[in-house]
Amino acid sequence: MIQRFVENIEKTIASSSIVLSSDVQKYFGPALETVYLKGRLLIIDSSILEIAIFATESGKTVSIEKYRLHYMNSTGQMLFRYDNAHHHPEIDSYPHHKHTSDRILPSSMPTLKDILNEISAIIIGR
Repeated sequence: MIQRFVENIEKTIASSSIVLSSDVQKYFGPALETVYLKGRLLIIDSSILEIAIFATESGKTVSIEKYRLHYMNSTGQMLFRYDNAHHHPEIDSYPHHKHTSDRILPSSMPTLKDILNEISAIIIGR
């Protein structure tokens, strides 16, 4: 299951028309029941999406325990970040939330495809 989860992420990256290149490392636990994915995706406008995902397999399900999806422009300025760090208990969707340049917003955990679609919309909107 965990290997299929990783393959799906790799397919999402490979099939995206906005990703120029990617460097994602995969660190599997000893029994292949956990994986930590960490890396960067270079987007067509020279912006960067950094990803960090820790997932565990239990039975026939894969759960994402921790994640951070940090999108920044070509100069390194954060445009948005989704994460589930336990530092905003006031947010209705705690621990899931979205950082923008000036606010913290409630959110659910997005998929990588959702994030790439959001980035596409930003690029098209410029």
